Amino acid sequence: MTSVFRWVGWLVLAMAASVAMAQPQQAAVQPGGANGNGKGGGNGAPSADYQLGPGDQIRVQVFQNPDLTVEARVSEQGTISYPLVGAVQLGGLTINQAEGRIAGALRQGQYLRQPQVNIVLLQVRGNQVAVLGQVQRPGRFPLETNTVRVSDMLAAAGGVTPMGDDTLIVTGTRNGQPFRREIDIPGLFLNKRGEQDILVSGGDSIFVNKAAVYYIYGEAQRPGPYRIERGMTVQQALAQGGGPTPRGSLNRLKLTRTTPDGKTVEADAKLTDQVLPGDVIFVRESLF
Repeated sequence: MTSVFRWVGWLVLAMAASVAMAQPQQAAVQPGGANGNGKGGGNGAPSADYQLGPGDQIRVQVFQNPDLTVEARVSEQGTISYPLVGAVQLGGLTINQAEGRIAGALRQGQYLRQPQVNIVLLQVRGNQVAVLGQVQRPGRFPLETNTVRVSDMLAAAGGVTPMGDDTLIVTGTRNGQPFRREIDIPGLFLNKRGEQDILVSGGDSIFVNKAAVYYIYGEAQRPGPYRIERGMTVQQALAQGGGPTPRGSLNRLKLTRTTPDGKTVEADAKLTDQVLPGDVIFVRESLF
């Protein structure tokens, strides 16, 4: 009986080994890529709508034609150099369209009758947007579709930090001309998508500046710099700092402000006065 169990055990191990050795190797190029109609697509693209741009690195393969396998980077003019056909314009095309463009060039030159082209996006460099400044995850983000808006890129960067401003600046080019626009951030999310939630393009930069601050010192619970909120008054500003200490007085506040011409002006502050960027509020000691 023991010999029977031992024989069965060896049989199971032999079957497992044979199955492991029979695992198929993944082919470099699978049939069914572009055949002139633009069918098929590379597995490396972020999405089917991604458009190739300058700096993108791709691998072009033709089924059953390994000598036509090429790794290339899309030039600033949006072209790559491909064997037999020369320069091929791929900038602005999706992966499927680019496969069809190369397949059509091979067929038109009568090099192959039914070329099956497959393109793999190796590295995204072209259609990217830089999100910088006071955001949670600054960096460069690829445009996976041509319908990405400012709010989408801001969400991809994790949103604005607590010290971020209420406005952002979008810079880039439109129709060959420099483009710059300031956008109100709360308006992007509190209201329905309006004209300010613009579409972004490859090469755009989104910058969120540090919010304007004011300063509290003297007999305050938590002296230091604080972020200015819209329409903030002196009373609200003091509340941010925890209010006055037991020795401080709300009736003896001094406000120091720098005017647009660079002059420094000091005056007694009222609780209803509006706080401006750079203001310094001094909480003086009570007389009694």
